[in-house]
Amino acid sequence: IICDHHLPGEEIPQAVAVLDPKRDDCNYPFTELSGCGIGYKLLQAYARKHRDEKELEKFIDLVAVSIASDIVPVNGENRILAYYGLKKLNESPLPGLKALIELSGNKSEIDIASVVFTLGPRINAAGRVSHAHAAVELLIAKTEEEAMMLAEKIDLKNDIRREFDLSITEEAIAMIEANENFASAKSTVLFKENWHKGVIGIVAARCVEKYYRPTIILTQSNDKITGSARSVRDFDLHQAIASCSELLEKFGGHKYAAGLTMSKENLIAFQSKFEEVVSSTITEEMLIPVVEIDIELPFDAITSKFRSILKQMAPFGPENHKPVFESGRVFVMNALSTFKDKHIRFLAGQHGSESVMNVVGFDMMEHYERLSNGDECRIAYTI
Repeated sequence: IICDHHLPGEEIPQAVAVLDPKRDDCNYPFTELSGCGIGYKLLQAYARKHRDEKELEKFIDLVAVSIASDIVPVNGENRILAYYGLKKLNESPLPGLKALIELSGNKSEIDIASVVFTLGPRINAAGRVSHAHAAVELLIAKTEEEAMMLAEKIDLKNDIRREFDLSITEEAIAMIEANENFASAKSTVLFKENWHKGVIGIVAARCVEKYYRPTIILTQSNDKITGSARSVRDFDLHQAIASCSELLEKFGGHKYAAGLTMSKENLIAFQSKFEEVVSSTITEEMLIPVVEIDIELPFDAITSKFRSILKQMAPFGPENHKPVFESGRVFVMNALSTFKDKHIRFLAGQHGSESVMNVVGFDMMEHYERLSNGDECRIAYTI
């Protein structure tokens, strides 16, 4: 029985069953389950017939971690699974997840974002820098002692993953800056044979953050070229890669993220064809990062009652994003500082308001100088 949540190709493998709600002939009412979510549904159906379905509830926190880490929409059935999974993650997590939470130093309530930024990368690090079975052993650990021992090993791998990630990102950015053709290009396709296969997806995402265009990062693996692709808002990356399929040995994925493999001799032709396809289908609007504001808000409106109403709309994630607010006439009251050489923080006031807000701007070092001059500004933010 094959469980998958990616867009299937035209040929479905010969198996007892292929469970994929994205199949054209599948009538399951919700198409956006994570891979683990589909595994959970298979077990649910099996348990209904042969065991007690309540047995599965002790694993619901794993489903929530999958929903968050796989960046699937947090609506429909995913919203329900994520809600109950996060509740268990905060109240009585499985030993492996409990050990990861302790190692990550997370003291606040765990939500979708904290899974994405603290638990997910640690679980993924095992498979990115060596073999994923270390993560599997951690997630099925029976005791807290065993789990902590395994989690410490995984945490070390996460440190190695972070080093790979930073050094390869720096190399990729240097390659883009050095090649004048990229200045006018609508896409980025980079290849270096010794880049670590496990982190190229992260590097592609970092390049999209910086240059905001569809990006593919490629490396060499078993005499082939293989890579990861990431997209920008509203651009169907999977469709663009499918338009170059004659140059590929295999590919698959989603609208916004995909993987692909090709022969070495096809690299130049692929770079050219992919740029041609993207240039002819992407609009100028898609190449401009957008911050969508839900509502303008005075600082005085941000009370504890307001925050508790906001919390009822959680869990937040794709298709149910945290509301983004805007406030004007904002100024630095005091304590403007930087941390990790790339983030800023300060206490903010607003003209006409009594309230003072603690503000953190991630990757916003470029605004430090203007803020230190006392400039009034408008800010877009989540609470």
